[in-house]
Amino acid sequence: QVQLVESGGGLVQPGGSLRLSCAASGLLFRFYRMGWYRQAPGKQRELVARIRTSNSPNYGESVKGRFTISRDNGKNTVFLQMNSLKPEDTAVYYCNAENELSASLNYWGQGTQVTVSS
Repeated sequence: QVQLVESGGGLVQPGGSLRLSCAASGLLFRFYRMGWYRQAPGKQRELVARIRTSNSPNYGESVKGRFTISRDNGKNTVFLQMNSLKPEDTAVYYCNAENELSASLNYWGQGTQVTVSS
C-alpha cells in the first residue's frame, strides 16, 4: 500500500520560512517524479514544484526564486523549502508521486496546511 505522509506545515508570518517533508512508502521511490501542489479555499489545485528522477526541478511561476524542491532517494523523502512566504501562499499543500514510466501510477498525500499571516 502506497503512503505519502506530509509534515512541516503550520502558521508563519509573512517573510518567514517553512520546510515541508513528504515521506513515501510502498513504492520504488527512485522511479517516481515527486511533486508539491497546493489548493487554497475556492481555488483549483495548482502545481508548486516537481522534481524528476533525474533531479531536474520545475516550479510554478508564483514560487520561482522563493521555493526549492529536493529529494533524498535514500530516505524516500521529498522536501519543499519555502522562503519569503507571502499571505497568498496560504493553502493546503499536497505531495504527489507519479511513476515516470507509467503515469497511471499516481498517488497523493493527505495534505498539510500552510498559513501565512501576521
